[in-house]
Amino acid sequence: MTNHTTNPDQAARHWFSKGLDDLGHAERHLIDHLLQRTLIAKNVNEAFVEDMSFGERLADKVSRFGGSWTFILTFIGILVVWTGLNAWLLHKPFDPYPFIFLNLLLSMLAAFQAPVIMMSQNRQAEKDRMDATNDYKVNLKAEIEIMGLHEKLDQMRNDQLQLMLMKQQEQIDLLLKLVREKGD
Repeated sequence: MTNHTTNPDQAARHWFSKGLDDLGHAERHLIDHLLQRTLIAKNVNEAFVEDMSFGERLADKVSRFGGSWTFILTFIGILVVWTGLNAWLLHKPFDPYPFIFLNLLLSMLAAFQAPVIMMSQNRQAEKDRMDATNDYKVNLKAEIEIMGLHEKLDQMRNDQLQLMLMKQQEQIDLLLKLVREKGD
């Protein structure tokens, strides 16, 4: 960070061409981290998991299982056994064809499973937003740090150019002095 960006308002004006009060929360947060030279990146997964309630963790597990091949294959097995028992093996089936009780159970399962999956998807969308915000902050800080490095390199190049010009002027002055002394 260059010397002219040592307070938050100066840094905001330098990097964003706006006053500190005109910046959003993410940009103000970034200015603080830039001035303190601290990391802005955070592990969103850890922060997200720490804030989850028991119900949210349970919903994620149910959703994860409900969307797996294990669930599908198990469910196919249950349906085959159910229909096999009730259609061919039992003399007095507990759910005769057209399997009304099975349809009721399937409807109840869908009624419970759909909101649980939607809750899990909503949490995933929230986590994705947190990831995007974190990525934005990290990318913005990296961009500003790169701009700062460019400024430093430009200043070093200008300083070296000035030094080189001073050395050349000294050599020219020395040559002129030698020419004058020879001419005398």
